[in-house]
Amino acid sequence: MPSAPDSGPTDAETEERVAAAAAQLVEHVDENGDVIEIVTRAQMRAGSLRHRSVYIAVLDHDDRLLVHKRADWKDVFPGAWDLVFGGVCDVGEDWEPSAHRELLEEAGVRGTLVDQGPVTFEAPGVALVGRFYVCRHEGPFVFDDGEVTDTKWVPLSGLAEFIDSHEVPPDSELVARRLVPEPPAHDSQASSP
Repeated sequence: MPSAPDSGPTDAETEERVAAAAAQLVEHVDENGDVIEIVTRAQMRAGSLRHRSVYIAVLDHDDRLLVHKRADWKDVFPGAWDLVFGGVCDVGEDWEPSAHRELLEEAGVRGTLVDQGPVTFEAPGVALVGRFYVCRHEGPFVFDDGEVTDTKWVPLSGLAEFIDSHEVPPDSELVARRLVPEPPAHDSQASSP
């Protein structure tokens, strides 16, 4: 079982985290991921500027996905149940080092990452190009950065039901659904005996 997040940051700590996140420098990129300019995260969010992000799904050896509830102070999808860890890449940061950094910051673990390929996502207020990874890990996990307020393991076989019954960020849903195989298509042309 994942370790429970601590009691949470104080109001002053939350204000510091929000200010630090807003001041973070990020790359505003085009559809191909080529850098247009360097902006603050606050400018990126205010202008809905496309940026680079990484996603890391954490699975245990029983094919259960570690999901987590986002802190209410997060700048996008506050309080939602996230299906993957990850975040915005730092300026000049390659995909895999970014994914390792985010996994360590958000879940307190290091592990082997398996590249699942590129991600593109656009919705009102959010545009990104990204990379998706899977990490097999049993924990223990540490959630001391204040971004995670609750966690649980969800069997991949129950992922669709979890998504239907919880508020989930749409980009997180997009990548996590890749983990669940599509049911085989029925052949409507099959002959009957």
